[in-house]
Amino acid sequence: MEVTRIFDLLSRYEDKFQVKDDVLAGKENGEWVHYDLRTYREMADNISLGLLKLGVKKGDNIATISNNRPEWNFIDMGILQIGAVHVPIYPTISREDYKYILDHAEVKIVFIAGIELLRKIDDILPTISTIEQIFTIKKIGEYPQLIDLVNTGKAAKTIDLSRVKKSIDENDVATLIYTSGTTGFPKGVMLTHKNILSNVKATQWIFPVDETSTGLSYLPLCHVYERMVNYVLQYKGVSIYYAENMGTIVDNIQEVKPHIMTTVPRLLEKVYDKILSKGRKLTGIKKQLFFWAVKLGLQYQFDVPGRIFYNIQLSIANKLVFSKWREAFGGRMRAMVSGGAALQPRLASVYNAAGIPVIEGYGMTESSPVIAVNTFNKGQRKIGTVGPPVKNIEVKISETGEILAKGPSIMDGYFKEPKMTAETLKDSWLHTGDVGIIDENGILKITGRVKEIFKTSMGKYISPVLIENKIKESPFIDQVMVVGENQKFAAALIVPDFEHMRSWCKIKEIPYSTNGEMIQLPVIKNRIKKEINCFNEQFGDAEKIKKFELIDHEWTIDTGEITANLKLKRRFLYEKYKGLIEKIFNIQANSKMSVNTL
Repeated sequence: MEVTRIFDLLSRYEDKFQVKDDVLAGKENGEWVHYDLRTYREMADNISLGLLKLGVKKGDNIATISNNRPEWNFIDMGILQIGAVHVPIYPTISREDYKYILDHAEVKIVFIAGIELLRKIDDILPTISTIEQIFTIKKIGEYPQLIDLVNTGKAAKTIDLSRVKKSIDENDVATLIYTSGTTGFPKGVMLTHKNILSNVKATQWIFPVDETSTGLSYLPLCHVYERMVNYVLQYKGVSIYYAENMGTIVDNIQEVKPHIMTTVPRLLEKVYDKILSKGRKLTGIKKQLFFWAVKLGLQYQFDVPGRIFYNIQLSIANKLVFSKWREAFGGRMRAMVSGGAALQPRLASVYNAAGIPVIEGYGMTESSPVIAVNTFNKGQRKIGTVGPPVKNIEVKISETGEILAKGPSIMDGYFKEPKMTAETLKDSWLHTGDVGIIDENGILKITGRVKEIFKTSMGKYISPVLIENKIKESPFIDQVMVVGENQKFAAALIVPDFEHMRSWCKIKEIPYSTNGEMIQLPVIKNRIKKEINCFNEQFGDAEKIKKFELIDHEWTIDTGEITANLKLKRRFLYEKYKGLIEKIFNIQANSKMSVNTL
């Protein structure tokens, strides 16, 4: 069956794949609950009928505020089948962003997952004049539940849903996705059925899975990256299991033993750091073998001929050391697709060497999202790059070095923002805001972000992201933001990896009470200086970090320093640490704060 609207995936699934009871699965009260396709279809159809009974019309905006769960799909398909527009909202954004999005999108109906989310916005909801109905996915107080809407749909026997579905065109807007944004208010990206499905079809062949495979999903479905891959897995008949939360991923991997999952570099960094931490606790020959294998893994590259001795060594390392790493990922992993931020090349090398295939891609919400991605084919993958453009996307580099993209997955525009749309879609090309190069093999490499590149007072341009990603390779450093625009040199705000620091302090018998007390210790400052000095040897003169300050707490989504897809909120950070940054550069006179100078 031809798939031209997103909900056609259900008919394709029914026609192409055998009946199985775990098309979708989620955990309830500690137990996995499975849903077959028949249940999935019936739930989606009844939600569609229930919404029609409530007077929802084609083009109405309906919001979901939920964690990943099978019900998200029921609601998603139920909305799309009647031509309404799904507005998925991150469960972790601020109250101000909730109010802005619900108001700006003129949302008519809201689905909310849990009591904590409801408490966060229950006083906001009455202030949004367009909201007519609120449903909770499970019972919360006196609010009507999703099952109530389903029962309304079951009773709506006179409505011809098939006729309604036929009226929906591939060029109709399917979803309105508000980008988390590193600056200012979120922008509402309008994506059509065709936009998203063109990306599904252009990338599905890359995924080495089929209807016998299982996938684990933990990234937010409200983000277009995870959502598009969610559709890819349904397109290929893969069973999808939804992780309970970020804290249970390790346990869920062991339970599900997935063949595939999408990820962001942050998780890969954390897992790698934990593996290294365990390796440091080994003794004797076991410790030597462990770090021999790691060193070998860090030298890995795709498709390099003539490395006979290296490959022999790697096969030994795989048997003695890396086999345990694979078991940590369930033992069946065929692919981990990393996106959302730059993946450190060392991580791509060591994971692939360990037989845990990790490939990196690139895109943005405005492109539905994938623009380029490494594949598992020779000549179409290279560590440190984001791979070749997908088959139906044309990519070129502007005179200023900006990456421009054109193709069927490029957005319809920004909701209520024609001027902003015209600025981003110039001459039918999407201006990504990213800087990059295309090598002789047609493989794309990201080198920076147009708006994030800054110039020092000495006239030298600096791309902070490249420096930050390199510095984060240190096990002592969790997060870093490079600063120095219009200043004589580059400096940094650094969040130590407190878990690693605590272990290090314990070994060195260094006493302290709090993180704040720890980062003031001269021995800690000197250890970080040593790390920065090592990296400075790899940087150009203008890129060297001359001064830094340590931060005494982690940067999180909840505290506002990073976006929901784990990127730095630079404007927020500049404002939050304005005084500290000014003191680093001696902008304020008579500063008594000590600055760590390299």
